[in-house]
Amino acid sequence: MGETTQIEWTDATWNPVTGCTKITGGCDFCYAERFSERFRGTPGHAFENGFDLTLRPARLKQPLQWRDPKRIFVNSMSDLFHKEVPASFVDAVFDTMEAASWHTFQVLTKRSSLMVRYLRKRYPHGLAPSHIWIGVSIEDAKNTVRLKHLKTAHASVKFVSFEPLLGPVGKIDLSGIAWVIVGGESGPHCRPMREDWATEIRDQCHAFRVAFFFKQWGGVRPKSGGRELHGREWNEYPLGDRTQKHIAKGTKRVRQPLSWSRADRG
Repeated sequence: MGETTQIEWTDATWNPVTGCTKITGGCDFCYAERFSERFRGTPGHAFENGFDLTLRPARLKQPLQWRDPKRIFVNSMSDLFHKEVPASFVDAVFDTMEAASWHTFQVLTKRSSLMVRYLRKRYPHGLAPSHIWIGVSIEDAKNTVRLKHLKTAHASVKFVSFEPLLGPVGKIDLSGIAWVIVGGESGPHCRPMREDWATEIRDQCHAFRVAFFFKQWGGVRPKSGGRELHGREWNEYPLGDRTQKHIAKGTKRVRQPLSWSRADRG
């Protein structure tokens, strides 16, 4: 956790909250839980309490100390909108994100209804600033209701992470969505992702002119299956992303619709 990360679609992680509880099938073999529980009971370790929900106020100001612009994945080890995270603490996280406006914050949740409610209260007459991206995680068709919630959220930039993709999602309405990530599950109990599930989402991104990022096939290790879909890597970001960095080398350049940008754009 911190200024560097192995997650392909971001530059850094920031975890003012750690720990979570399971709510749907996508949580079954959570990587964050697997990592945290290794250290349960280790005196003095950051995860001495394993994956128990833990507020970490000492970390609230961390992004203000990072002067170079970064894409920052918020709470990679938790869910900011967990019902046990006090609203005052969520306020403090948003205060920091608003103040550190040179970064791009990527806030991802499965608790989409609570997210919508919070943003409506914080920004009753407007939208969250454009450097604060709001997203939902969806693993299969059953949970596409989160996309419906996201579309009503008071957010300027909205994105969807289909990770881990555990089944087909079917026809989806991506209007108003800026970015989509697709990835397979990793870890010792990983469930395989089929190519047609990922292709179906990619094709719908094309139809809606939505930036598409293919993270991984997954496997026992995250990089086991590589990152290519149909013979190439997909590393697109929303147009206007202010932190363009060369995330994946060797990506082929192809003409993109005007609403897309590329990680390797020159």
